[in-house]
Amino acid sequence: MQQRAKIHFQPPKGWINDPNGLIFFGGQYHAFFQYNPDDMFSRKIRWGHIVSDDLLHWRQLPSAIYPDEDYDETGCWSGSALEKDGKMYLFYTSVSEKYGQTQSVAVSDDGVNFIKYDGNPVIKKPPFPTRDFRDPKVMKTDDGYAMVLGSGEGGEGKILLYKSDDLLEWRYEGVLFEKKAVAKVFECPDFFRLGDKYVLMFSKIAQNINAAYFATGVFDGRKFTPQSFCEPVYGPQFFAAQTFEDDKNRRILIAWMSDWTRKPAPDDEFIGSLSIPMRVSVKDGKIFLYPVEEARGFLTTGNAAVRVEGNDIIVDGQPPVKCPVAINKIEFLSDANLLEIFVNDGEFVMSYVL
Repeated sequence: MQQRAKIHFQPPKGWINDPNGLIFFGGQYHAFFQYNPDDMFSRKIRWGHIVSDDLLHWRQLPSAIYPDEDYDETGCWSGSALEKDGKMYLFYTSVSEKYGQTQSVAVSDDGVNFIKYDGNPVIKKPPFPTRDFRDPKVMKTDDGYAMVLGSGEGGEGKILLYKSDDLLEWRYEGVLFEKKAVAKVFECPDFFRLGDKYVLMFSKIAQNINAAYFATGVFDGRKFTPQSFCEPVYGPQFFAAQTFEDDKNRRILIAWMSDWTRKPAPDDEFIGSLSIPMRVSVKDGKIFLYPVEEARGFLTTGNAAVRVEGNDIIVDGQPPVKCPVAINKIEFLSDANLLEIFVNDGEFVMSYVL
């Protein structure tokens, strides 16, 4: 029998992966996620939907969007949410055999019932030939709205920038970021302001160690100039992270926790969990990820499954990990078979499904 976590969301049954559309709306925290309640695999994906008052205890609502149009019949893949004029807009990658990966929109007045835009897909094709064109993350800017998309070309990952005045008509502005020898495709991008800097975050395709990549720098509305890079999360069960800002002006991150190497057992009811929500901060160009205040009462200073030898962190049954920073403080958050480790208040993070 599978163990069930108490303060990490896990589905009643079926498969979940990437968190999507994280938003504070109507006085509640909303989280959507890639969901297949009928199987233990990521096929015919819809958007599951949960809400919370405290970021720890979640109530599941009916799924928000389904693969029921010709442009998204293969699946409603990852994306984001934004509030405009009291309505919630969902932006997602619509996938079909006919059109490939395109970008679409659904809108809700109440944050529960969503109607797909008649003009979908709002972005019908990538700006260059590629099969990888997905995971729209939208944010408000001084002159309208910006969308970042994950992609790749010629074996090199790219983050693409689009702009809009109304969230429905989008124009391509160019490549926001590219960097050789990082990953062939950049997935699940996020782009946000944090203090006086902008932070770009994405996941490296098909990697579970150091999968989350962060670049911090300046943005003039068109061009992003990175000033520092960091990989504060070792993993190995941490992917497709997304952030949002809540009503307390906190930048909060949630990621997907799942062991890709483990096949489900015959009696398993579900696969996949969402991480503990973490507050994002930047200090001297370095990103720190630390549990939100609501979860800090669950942190401990010791864990029977972990020992520290010098700068090596050794989790039972796992390869030892050499911490890249001096360990001045180490804390643990354990919930059923989920284990998250925080060094120096989030300077270095590890996530395990044991």
